[in-house]
Amino acid sequence: MAEHLSDKLREFLATAEGKVVDLTYLRRELHIDPNSPADANLRTLLSVNLVKEKIVRPSGKKDGIYRVIKQVAPIDVFGEPLSEPINLMFPRDFETMMEMSFAEDLIIRGGDLILISGRSNYGKTQMCMSFAGENIDSNPVLMGNEYTTLENKPTPRFLNRIKNMDWIKWQTEDNKQKFTLLPVRNDYAEHIIKDRINIIDWINIDTGEHYMIGTIMESIKRELGRGIGIIAIQKAEGAEAGRGGQFTKDFADVEILLDKLPESDDVLLTLGKVKESKCRVIGRTFAYGIFQGVKIMNFREIAKCKNCFGKGWRNGKPCEDCNKSGYINKH
Repeated sequence: MAEHLSDKLREFLATAEGKVVDLTYLRRELHIDPNSPADANLRTLLSVNLVKEKIVRPSGKKDGIYRVIKQVAPIDVFGEPLSEPINLMFPRDFETMMEMSFAEDLIIRGGDLILISGRSNYGKTQMCMSFAGENIDSNPVLMGNEYTTLENKPTPRFLNRIKNMDWIKWQTEDNKQKFTLLPVRNDYAEHIIKDRINIIDWINIDTGEHYMIGTIMESIKRELGRGIGIIAIQKAEGAEAGRGGQFTKDFADVEILLDKLPESDDVLLTLGKVKESKCRVIGRTFAYGIFQGVKIMNFREIAKCKNCFGKGWRNGKPCEDCNKSGYINKH
């Protein structure tokens, strides 16, 4: 009888890996009378045998509550083929048609998550749209607050951006669109299309619990497969991370920070966290203008002004070297 109960219990727990169970629940599911000898066997199996075998872990409060341990198997490292980097095209300068210069130094692999944290109205959507356009032949997926109305129609701004990005062929020769537009504003992970470029612009947490962004990013990352995730979030002026602070960095493989370049209408782009690169790129800064909401103009690398140490002022006067911006073009 004890062996029969052991087999039934193990079989049941195998379907509950990662969940929390208690004695009352197990008695009900296994049809065990609390006053029967089987109940004593159940307690012994749980508190002794299955704990030793690392099938369950007690709560430690002697309350009959156990967590069913998720069983894992060792991974054969040398049995897997080496994953080659993915050729993801970054946005281009409209005047030169050259890709953002730092792109050649980044190594992007399947399953990577690119995080764009930016001030309101300072280039998040432009960058997301540029990623979509430059990789249009990969049939990217777009979702988020910026692209569709509450009636599940394309927003006028989205359609206008597509019109202005006239160097991109958004449709095939037989007029079929080369991207997928989904009317999704939450629960993004449930709608990720595996092995594709998924662009989410932007993630908003209505409750204000911005620390949850890490959990949301993790769930998105799990669904990507060999695809790439590109997500945008809001960022306060001058902040070193998007809303959610350090939690926004945890699951990002590349972090791009967008601010306003001081004393200018240009965008200040800073490379934050970068997991893999050919050379050191973290902290490098760039600037560019945006025309018609979509066209990158005068993209260039910049550096802190050495004359004023990036403050824009020297000896109580505006710095003439950087025109008070704190930055100069890097040659």
